[in-house]
Amino acid sequence: MDQLTVGKTIALATGKLKGVFNDRARKNIRESQQYVKEIVSNNKTVYGVNTGFGILANTKISEADTTLLQHKILQSHSVGVGDPIPVEIARIMLITKLHALAKGFSGIRLETLERIAWHIDNDVIPVVPEKGSVGASGDLAPLAHLFLPLIGLGELFYKGTRYKSQEILHQLQLSPLQLGPKEGLALINGTQFILAYAVKCVQRMHNCLEAADIIGAMSLEALTGTKAPFDQRLHELRPFTGNKLVAQRLRLLLHDSAIMQSHVDCGRVQDPYSLRCMPQVHGASRNAWLHLKDLTETELNAVTDNPIIFSASDTISGGNFHGQPLALPLDYCCFAAAEAGNISDRRCYLLLEGKWGLPMLLMKNVGLNSGFMIPQYTTAALVTENKTLCFPASADSIPTSLGQEDHVSMGSISGRKLSKVLDNLEYILAIELLSACQAIEFRRPLKSSEILEFAHDYVREQVSFAEEDRIFADDINKIKNIISDFSFVKKVDEFAGSKKISLNGGFEGLYGL
Repeated sequence: MDQLTVGKTIALATGKLKGVFNDRARKNIRESQQYVKEIVSNNKTVYGVNTGFGILANTKISEADTTLLQHKILQSHSVGVGDPIPVEIARIMLITKLHALAKGFSGIRLETLERIAWHIDNDVIPVVPEKGSVGASGDLAPLAHLFLPLIGLGELFYKGTRYKSQEILHQLQLSPLQLGPKEGLALINGTQFILAYAVKCVQRMHNCLEAADIIGAMSLEALTGTKAPFDQRLHELRPFTGNKLVAQRLRLLLHDSAIMQSHVDCGRVQDPYSLRCMPQVHGASRNAWLHLKDLTETELNAVTDNPIIFSASDTISGGNFHGQPLALPLDYCCFAAAEAGNISDRRCYLLLEGKWGLPMLLMKNVGLNSGFMIPQYTTAALVTENKTLCFPASADSIPTSLGQEDHVSMGSISGRKLSKVLDNLEYILAIELLSACQAIEFRRPLKSSEILEFAHDYVREQVSFAEEDRIFADDINKIKNIISDFSFVKKVDEFAGSKKISLNGGFEGLYGL
């Protein structure tokens, strides 16, 4: 079975790759299912196969009821509330759950896994409420909702519309499945809700950090800052890998800038920290991101079921479903992403002060016009909102199942919080980019580097220079869209590549997807 990476998972979720069951996976799945059949026929007591769940683990279930038990567990655990998670997150949940179950330690039938694959391949995606998981014993509630359609219950998104599962199954001439022993438990035990958010957040945060370097370099140019703090020798003396990468990117982004050359002897000794310390701050956020990426890719290839079926006579009830290994780095990345927004807001503020040859509020006729004063209010609000989201969900634990499950990770909340922080970060970066592009035009006729001029021109395809006040929310949303759809970073990287410049050269293995 192939190893999943974040990049491969995203490719599967977007239809750029298609997954298939190889011969080894089919063999392992069938063997594991046979082990469960033997356990049931031999009347050996195994948790979740012929016992109740959680605090009911000591309640024996008859052989005749072992299949009904699996049907009931999907019903009883479908207690999610709130809005549905994004369809892409639910699709990633299906992909990652299928990959974990196909390893052959869960006793699930190939027929059941093929139905899950059908949902992925045909883009018939279950409706999953966003709230209700405590991130241990598996993401029970969201996974139960994810797999209700297998038994003809729950809801589905199909061709952009929300339906009852029964309607779509009937329309597509499919019958609900009758789950076998252990299958319901195998479907809902696991960390795939947390994992799906982690996968998507790794992708989105990577994009934000790439954008932050480009946008920060544009702000530095507009403010006639120096590139001296990005000297390679300096960062070899404190060789954090993220710092070295960011310093390299800034050097390449600023290379051959006429704006930079115009003030070499200006006498300004040091820039404010939000300009000078970009390698240290952006770099620290990149190191946090790298930690999350590494742990996410471990989890992508893990078995998070319980119990684990090694053979008919060898089963282990353990804790591989516990979400703590991802909960902690997701919380860590909340801080890291929030700080990327914090320093971006500080650069927005610097651009408005009217120093170093820029007009106050980035507009010549202020008074009647407020210029770019108020967009920075929005960055200030978003930065503070992100700070309120930085309380680590993983620092809390509330016992469940009458104390049987007495420590839980709350990692599902960590994942959702990081997603919200990234939403806000994309807006903050959009406002800085909008402001930097406005400011850089006051340096004309001088030009920045080829790469930064390309970035500026690409923004100008979306929004024009502001001579007077207008509804800046429209501009902010347009720029946010080119950040969040990855096109801004992609276009800049492609342009740099056309000039034979690799901004991440030498670091791709670590800091790429």
